[in-house]
Amino acid sequence: MADSRLLLVDGLAGAYRYFYGIRELSSKSGEPTNAVFGFIRMMQQLARQWQPTHWAVVFDGGTPPARLALVPDYKANRKPMPDALRAQLPVLNAYLDAAAIPHLRLDACEADDAIATLAQAAAADGCDVLIATGDKDLFQLVNERVRIVPVTGESVAMDAAAVREKTGVEPTQIPDWLALTGDAADNIKGVLGVGPKTAAKLLTTWHSLEAVYARIDAVEPPKLRKTLEDARDIVTRNQHMVRLDVHVEGVGAWSTMRRVPEPMSPLRSFYERYDLHAFINALRSPELF
Repeated sequence: MADSRLLLVDGLAGAYRYFYGIRELSSKSGEPTNAVFGFIRMMQQLARQWQPTHWAVVFDGGTPPARLALVPDYKANRKPMPDALRAQLPVLNAYLDAAAIPHLRLDACEADDAIATLAQAAAADGCDVLIATGDKDLFQLVNERVRIVPVTGESVAMDAAAVREKTGVEPTQIPDWLALTGDAADNIKGVLGVGPKTAAKLLTTWHSLEAVYARIDAVEPPKLRKTLEDARDIVTRNQHMVRLDVHVEGVGAWSTMRRVPEPMSPLRSFYERYDLHAFINALRSPELF
């Protein structure tokens, strides 16, 4: 769809960032609103900066059973969500409803997979896609149509060249790169002694892990060769863990996620309900194009 731009926002990434970035903010009744305030400001900044024609906020809905079967302690290293943040998630949903911003959360589906499914479908239809996130797993989606932008609203869009500069590999090689290095944030252990630079060098030389193992006798030095041979099962498992699912059912059609002018009355009521008066005077209909 020519001249369309889809913005997909990693909802929990934004909520966490502003929960910790803004302190001691609450409504008159004592309800915490720091994450809500920051999240609203984030959405407004993203809208101004990137002027999407379509957009959606995607939330994590839990871990897919297939990943837990491979790594039972997947993400087990993460601290529980703070109660004060958890209490604000329904408020974030209420804001998105009031603002007529599409949002979704699918049970047993990680946000990355839902985002990947929507991004691939939109790009295939000729739509430009921007993904607001800080998650390096999503680097694998970057191509001539898909770019990564920060949740801060900064005017920086990560394209394939930027992925290469940051990681040393092509976006399509990110699953293999992560399979070697692991992902500490998700409690996925990589190959012992193989860091980002070694992984990038291997993939630059051999282009894929399939090729590395097909020519394993040619890998130097011998110590690295032996390490890779011993870790083959881990590497194969990790490939399944980090490769995003682009066929998630139930995400809906991206083309229905059109950005519309801000509904004044529902938003005003929402801001007044949570004492977010700083946003009331700024209410206006956005320019869509």
